[in-house]
Amino acid sequence: MKLLLTRLDRAGRFVENLALVILLSGMMLLAVGQIAMREIFSSGLIWADELIKLIVLWLALFGSIAACRDNRHIRIDALSHLLSAIAVSIVRIVVDTFAAVVCFVIAWHAWRYLKLEIEFGDTLMVNTPAWIAHMVVPFAFAVLGYRFLVLVGQQVIAIAIGPEPEPESES
Repeated sequence: MKLLLTRLDRAGRFVENLALVILLSGMMLLAVGQIAMREIFSSGLIWADELIKLIVLWLALFGSIAACRDNRHIRIDALSHLLSAIAVSIVRIVVDTFAAVVCFVIAWHAWRYLKLEIEFGDTLMVNTPAWIAHMVVPFAFAVLGYRFLVLVGQQVIAIAIGPEPEPESES
């Protein structure tokens, strides 16, 4: 079971990193190409600026997923140096649980909004359905909620098992 979870984690990391690389590379190529077309040919792609804005949204959301998977997201640790290790773990469990609930609520409402976009047939970038571009929002917040729950589980396990023993050094 642990081997399967490890492989799934590696596959997820690969997909997330690949998405980040493709999105960032595409955004840079599109932005530089748009600038070059405007300066050299006095023209450009009508839809490019809007697509760049959407890529920034996708990059931000996939970047937040990648940061959360490694517990490297922005966190205010004002009390961590004042509290004991167990108290810090308990505070993190509470905060990460709250963050998971907030992410799931946002995902739910983003999903509801996405269904409205589908129903009304909103479009962007030369008749592309808007829901295709905005589907990343409920997906990303659902994954973020899941990641926060995983962090909570890791903290609970760490509290239950206790601190790892320090390896003895040979002198």
